[in-house]
Amino acid sequence: MRVGLFDHLGWAVAVTASDDHEVVDRRRIELIEPGICAAPIHYEGHRLDVAATRALVAKARASIKRTASAALDELAAALPAPVVSISMRTWPPDFPDDVAIQRRSPHEARADAIMYRQILSELAHDRRWRVYLYSAKEVEAQAISILGDRANNVLNSPRATLGPPWAKDHRTALAATIVGDPGS
Repeated sequence: MRVGLFDHLGWAVAVTASDDHEVVDRRRIELIEPGICAAPIHYEGHRLDVAATRALVAKARASIKRTASAALDELAAALPAPVVSISMRTWPPDFPDDVAIQRRSPHEARADAIMYRQILSELAHDRRWRVYLYSAKEVEAQAISILGDRANNVLNSPRATLGPPWAKDHRTALAATIVGDPGS
């Protein structure tokens, strides 16, 4: 099974596909516990001093690890076969780790989203899942190139067979499973 994620602050769309790109599961997964600031750098970081921001980020990271871990375990347990890979949106490899730097532009606007992706990547590695990173702007076109004549059916038929919701986030997550781990 190949999992594709399209993350948002605090939650993600997860689409799981088989080797032949059939959607076997799609769900919304929570990534942080209720009551914990979902975007500690962007929403709170400018109001707090660096030490308080670091403490808030540490609290958010711990919550994300617990919540996302439980969500990934629940997803894996519901699938008919083991997860072999997960695809998620990319981040710059040189993105700063220091909260003091992350609080400043241009990093501040992306720091929280990247925190989620990095933690999800760590959790996937802990489960021995291959991790693939994708560009949300390019992944659907890349999947179409791989799939050729089957592209429209593979990417759009889940809406007809599964019903709503099947939106751009779902299609992007499915495309990511194809590009990251093409299978057949």
